[in-house]
Amino acid sequence: MPDKPLMNYTTSISAEKTLGEIMGLLAGAGARSLQIDYDDNGQPSGLSFLINTEIGERGFALPARVDAVFTILEEQYERGRVQRRFANREQAARVCWRILRDWVDAQLALIQAGLADLEEVMLPYMIQGSAGQTVYQLMVARCQALPPGGEENA
Repeated sequence: MPDKPLMNYTTSISAEKTLGEIMGLLAGAGARSLQIDYDDNGQPSGLSFLINTEIGERGFALPARVDAVFTILEEQYERGRVQRRFANREQAARVCWRILRDWVDAQLALIQAGLADLEEVMLPYMIQGSAGQTVYQLMVARCQALPPGGEENA
């Protein structure tokens, strides 16, 4: 991976404002229900939504992995790529949500241009089953339950 600063690392736009922008983008794309998930500290940690698709109404869950962004910012600070003022949890939340906003905007542009369907770009985040797990989470769980690859057993 390139050793350049993380996308949007200098943003000053609050996580809450960006979250509102994401909700507006999704509502504009036809989302019928939007729900914000919060962590134990009362900080937004994800966004779920319902939307009509070619295969019926489906739920999707987009996680905001602020801790992962914080880890990257800390590492980049230690390597001299970003200033100390950008390597804190509050900034990590702003950056995380801003990256998610850019991603959602780009995915919706693909859909609008006819380059992809909603299900294609959002499939990993589609909620399946009564446990509320995403397709990605189910895939990881199933792959971990499989025997290791390589030579076939005789």
